[in-house]
Formats: sequence, structure tokens, C-alpha cells
Amino acid sequence: MQKREDDLKDYSHYLKVERGLSENTIVSYERDLKRYMLFLDNQAIGSWDELDRYVILTFLRELTDEKKSAASITRMISSLRKFHQFLKQERYTDVDPMQHIETPKKAQKLPKALSQDEIVRLLEAPDTTDKFGIRDRAILEVMYATGLRVSELIGLKMSDLHLSLGLIQTIGKGDKERIIPLGDIAIQWIEIYLERSRPKLSRPGQSDPHLFLNHHGKGFTRQGIWKNLAKHVKTAGIDKEVTPHTLRHSFATHLLENGADLRIVQELLGHSDVSTTQIYTHISKQRLADVYNDYFPRA
Repeated sequence: MQKREDDLKDYSHYLKVERGLSENTIVSYERDLKRYMLFLDNQAIGSWDELDRYVILTFLRELTDEKKSAASITRMISSLRKFHQFLKQERYTDVDPMQHIETPKKAQKLPKALSQDEIVRLLEAPDTTDKFGIRDRAILEVMYATGLRVSELIGLKMSDLHLSLGLIQTIGKGDKERIIPLGDIAIQWIEIYLERSRPKLSRPGQSDPHLFLNHHGKGFTRQGIWKNLAKHVKTAGIDKEVTPHTLRHSFATHLLENGADLRIVQELLGHSDVSTTQIYTHISKQRLADVYNDYFPRA
């Protein structure tokens, strides 16, 4: 119904302007809420005032019947909770059907990290005798040295480099800027890329501001980074699922394993809450237990 669609547009505007959320986050909320509104249309529910907790429970049961994962349903509940708080706060309705809906406890799923040996094999996988291999080596070195999200990586501009200071700047979630140190090896490969690869990838008469250029001389897409990474994972002989986020997990895990302070890792990753970063301490503890069990004779 038109009014509901208008209310959703108002909510999206609120998320962008007042909350400062990223485009990807807003799109994710919109996807959930459009699915919810389709359900309300099918139930012939005309206004927000007609809603109660039983309507919400029926909707969640429908998602369960569709075999949606627990994580998807938990995210949907979160999306609905925030949306209905907005509707009540802005006086679109006095009803909040989410008031007595509990969020199921999320099972803690530890992110997978590569071992340091696997990281070395992956970093050395590109063939650095050509412009593409040099570029890919630089990309992998930067990903592992900084823990950047893939969206942050493809957003890097030439102007974000401060190689003389050993730093790189990026805009993360919620348009928050952060400065991240680069290791010597990452700096070395960026310099090689800038000297021997990027000028060959850049098209004449076309000046793309992005740091990393694809074979069209333009900035990478998310899919382009994923595809490239998959190719080098295969070359490295790593027989497990590896995504750009796996390198971010590996960056954080290896820092903690080597004694880095949790708050520093939080700052480097751009987490607003340290509880998000704490999951990496569980990985380190699990590794500790695995080593103990493997090598202690009475384990």
C-alpha cells in the first residue's frame, strides 16, 4: 500500500541523514522491511494501528516455514524492532507490536581465520612478472596488513595514501574515518604497483582516482575482488572457503595471538563497540586449546 511505501521512504531518509548509516546497511534494512510489507499486504492489514504481537509471530513463523536461517530471522527481528520504534517515535502510530517480541539468542559463530603459513602462501600466489600479478600482490598485502572491509578496499583513492608516514586513511561504516598503519612489506608492494603496474592499467585520457584499477582502468567492484581472491586461493592450494572478510579475520586474530591490545585491534578494525572485537579473543583461546590438545601428552 502506498502509505506504507511512503513511510518506508521516510525511514530510509532518517537512517541516511540522521543516523548516518551506510548505503549497504540501509539497503539491507529496506530488503527486510519490503518482505515484511508484502506479508502485511497478503494479510490485508491496512494500517499500522491494526498490528499486534500475534501478527509479528505469524510473520516470523512464515519465515521459519520458508527455511530461513536463524541469523536471517534474528536480523529481521532487529530490523522490525528499529522500524516500529521509528514509527511510534514519529507518531505514525501509537502501536509498537515488537514490544513483547524477544530476540532469540544468537549462537556464537567464530569467524574462520587462515594460519600464518596459509597467509604466506596466499600472498605469494600472484605471478608478479606481469602488471596484474603485481597489482594483485599489492591488493592482498594491503588487505592483510590493514584488515580493511572489501567496501573500504575498493573505495581507496590515491589521495588516501600517506606512504611517507606509513599510513592509509579510509571511510568505514557510518562514514567514520580512520587512519591505519601499513606494514613495510605492504608499503613496498604498493610502491612497486604504483611504479610498474598502475601506469599500464590506467587508460590514456582517463584519470580514475581509485588506488587499485581493474583491466578496464577503473576501480574494482566487490565481485571483482572476490573473483580475484578465489583465483589466488586456488593457486595457493588452500582447500577452504576464503572470502575478503577471511583476511580481515586473519589480520585481527594474528594481532591478538601476537600480544596486541584488544582496544587497539578495535580501533584498527573500526568497530564502534569492543564487544564486536571480543569474538577474536575466542578464536585465540580456541587455537590455544587446539595446540594444547595436539602437543600435551596427557591432554
